[in-house]
Amino acid sequence: MDFELGPEERELAERVRAFAAEALAPRYQADHRAGRLGDGLHAALAGAGLMGLRIPRDHGGLEVGAVATGAALEAMARANFNACYLVLNAALISDILVANGDERQRPAWLEPLAGGEVVPALCLTEPAHGSDAASIELEGRRDGDGWRLVGEKASVALGVYAHRAVVFARTGGPGARGVTAFWVPLDDAFVERRPYDDVGNRAVGRAALTFDGLRAGPEDVIGGEGLGFVQVMRGFDYSRALIGLMCLAAASASVDEALEHARTRQAFGQPIGRFQAVSFPLVEYATQLRAARLLCFQALWLKDRGQPHTIEANMAKWWAPRLSVDAAHQALLTFGHHGWSEELPLAQRMRDVMGLEIGDGTAQITKLVVARALLGREAAP
Repeated sequence: MDFELGPEERELAERVRAFAAEALAPRYQADHRAGRLGDGLHAALAGAGLMGLRIPRDHGGLEVGAVATGAALEAMARANFNACYLVLNAALISDILVANGDERQRPAWLEPLAGGEVVPALCLTEPAHGSDAASIELEGRRDGDGWRLVGEKASVALGVYAHRAVVFARTGGPGARGVTAFWVPLDDAFVERRPYDDVGNRAVGRAALTFDGLRAGPEDVIGGEGLGFVQVMRGFDYSRALIGLMCLAAASASVDEALEHARTRQAFGQPIGRFQAVSFPLVEYATQLRAARLLCFQALWLKDRGQPHTIEANMAKWWAPRLSVDAAHQALLTFGHHGWSEELPLAQRMRDVMGLEIGDGTAQITKLVVARALLGREAAP
């Protein structure tokens, strides 16, 4: 097996790493303190091609594979975890639009996304329906040849900033086949945004959105009426591996900082790394972070080859965020009282990573997906 990135993937990762160190790292703590993503960030990401990673070249994108997308997000996450949400959303949503749009829709949808004209969001979760997404209640009420969207979506990442969103609405009967997906502009005359006061990811602008008759026309339908789950939800698996890499990269940055601290911090006349109680936990987490990283890249490698990757992506989603929180916590403890300060990014990284133990599938849901794949539905929960 080849465990190295290819030349194109390495070149992209190096380019993003240099860009992130210069343009993204200085914003990370400042944006957290301000409680919002800094001005010009979205334009800078688009200028670097990062909003169009998965978009075809003839629609203004870079058209790179899933592995390369993972390498880019990994490089970004070490510098600025929260900036990754813009690129993650764009990667997932552009895959959905490429796979389900027609020849008329794709250029109109994808070119503004790649060019940085659109901050995208995904509106799936509702106040009473998170994991049970097929039971959503937001209505798509018939209005001439289109619909009016009425109801509430919860926990929308980038909901404060988004210009357009993939909105899942019930246009038919109960169950998955009554759900239609729309790619609609978020006209604030019909959308109320209420930001959350979050423990972490404060710059991401997570919000609840209330829809009060937002118009959705037939040209806004993704994949066909009633096919929101049957077709559109197929694109979700690989994003869980991308999320895993984001979390692992942020935790690895903290562990690397803790290792350097253990190398230079003196206690009892020697570096604290000489004490096994300090060095061994860091070794254990460095080992596990590396193993989880390989699992994430395996899922993306399978995605690029058109092979099934549901098991690997969902394994990565429950394991990587949990492991990353624990590793980031240990790194913070290594710094002692210095770590328990907002002057360093350690506590912020730990809280930010923790948010993705919930977002895009909890550990319970992703384990359920794996259990059904390994055991079969008749023998699984």
